[in-house]
Amino acid sequence: MKSLLSVRGLGRSDLEALVTGASAMRDALDRGDLAERTLAGRCVANLFFEPSTRTRLSFDLAAQRLGANVVTLNPATASTAKGESLRDTVLTVSAIGADILVVRHDEVGVPQAVADWTGRPVINAGDGVAEHPTQALLDAVTLQRHFGGVGGLRIAVVGDVTHSRVAGSLIHALPTLGAQLTLVGPKAWMPEDSPVEIITDLDSVVGEMDVIYLLRVQTERGGVIDDEYVARFGLHEIRAARMRPGAMVMHAGPMNRGVEIAEEVAESPRALVTEQVRNGVPTRMVVLDLLGRGAT
Repeated sequence: MKSLLSVRGLGRSDLEALVTGASAMRDALDRGDLAERTLAGRCVANLFFEPSTRTRLSFDLAAQRLGANVVTLNPATASTAKGESLRDTVLTVSAIGADILVVRHDEVGVPQAVADWTGRPVINAGDGVAEHPTQALLDAVTLQRHFGGVGGLRIAVVGDVTHSRVAGSLIHALPTLGAQLTLVGPKAWMPEDSPVEIITDLDSVVGEMDVIYLLRVQTERGGVIDDEYVARFGLHEIRAARMRPGAMVMHAGPMNRGVEIAEEVAESPRALVTEQVRNGVPTRMVVLDLLGRGAT
């Protein structure tokens, strides 16, 4: 693997290898084992042209634990703010010695363009409404660790699917791993051509699912929050009480408490949100290590 731009090119064996490797890495980190410094002397550049907390910090820490030097571009102080083209900025970062580029951008296809421009390994950390590959991988790790596997799980992805790059990756990754995926939300926020089932009534399926995966309404991409949406698709206490025994709640964050998820549900034993965050570093370590080995 030269770059990780999408999960759509990954088959089941590829995904299972990444998930298994990330889970083993999580076990090692929990034991306090030091990771092999496979990126010692290498440079990882984080090029985040959109705000991020979980993804950027976990890539920082993942790269550092593998021994890499890490540089992070601040768009507000970069030369793009002076009118320099994105291509020239990216080529500059590559020319100063960045070996692996982690890219987040609000336009679909930018990570692919960066890979084409530089010839460097690139990790897509989110491109517009398209994909967020490492989020889908860490979610699969979370499911495997909690349930013992992904195959056979019934998972509802609820909310603003059309605008969600997280959903864009989950729609491929989870069914490829054997999960039964259902998209739930307002019809206007559902993809026109979907490879999985679409439902517009959360109450009709909330008691059947093993996992309710909630999406944030992407207001920055045109999503609108109103009282009707919260009433129909928000996971409040009464609705969560109808979930089957052992069913869990997931959310990629940041959570809008009181909108798609109630405070009480977010803090309940059903929530796997903190586990998702914890699995981010080991998952990104495995991806960085794999790309680093391929770039030698």
